[in-house]
Amino acid sequence: MKQALEVLFTPVEFNALPARDLSRTVCVVFDVLRATSVMVQALSEGAEGLIPVSTIEEAVALHRLKPELLLAGERHGLRITAPQSGGVDFLFGNSPWEFTAEKVKGRTIVTTTTNGTRALQACRGAAEVLVGAFLNLDAVADRLLAEQDWSVVIVCSGTGEEAAYEDTLAAGALCEVLLKTGLDGRVVDSAQIARAVYEREKGDLMGAMQRASNGVRLLGMTDLKDDVTFCLRRNAVPLVAAMGKDGVVRRLD
Repeated sequence: MKQALEVLFTPVEFNALPARDLSRTVCVVFDVLRATSVMVQALSEGAEGLIPVSTIEEAVALHRLKPELLLAGERHGLRITAPQSGGVDFLFGNSPWEFTAEKVKGRTIVTTTTNGTRALQACRGAAEVLVGAFLNLDAVADRLLAEQDWSVVIVCSGTGEEAAYEDTLAAGALCEVLLKTGLDGRVVDSAQIARAVYEREKGDLMGAMQRASNGVRLLGMTDLKDDVTFCLRRNAVPLVAAMGKDGVVRRLD
């Protein structure tokens, strides 16, 4: 029996997670546009792992210690460049199309993004931290359904310090799958809210992106508009990814 199913919509909520007892909790982090989608994609292309960090400075420091680590990250949606990092151009931005097998197979990537990596860091006290996206949604649901007696907290990374519509939709889609199984335990109102929002929008997710701040922004950028379609493909990458106690996101086989 799951103890509870809960959704956190904003950074204010996930920033409070380190103060909670998460020892019997699985956290699922969504940053659909685009950090967690990128992580799932990179792992599917053979990346060994990804190390999410909160700041540019942390990423650069790790790279200096271990130059074999690849650098990825964005600020304001765009790849981090030397003027922002103190002299280092990051190899990757935050577009899933960049993470091809040719570039990432067998490599470990340090990544920093505006919200997604912060959300993952906030969950480090959880029994398990799963990386969620539309790309691997049902695989994540199967993993959760196999983990009996744990509470589930679905963490939406948000935009800036606000909620993000695409993350809320993904959280609702996951809640829909979990609740359709008839799982027992307490369903927090936030999970019902996310599910209801997804039920309303699921017939036209691209249409919903016309009302989502991140969706509108990316769709208005010639080089990044295709990222939206890519990240909304449900179950296109059916793998489970988790952040270990060492802070590295890896594929679970």
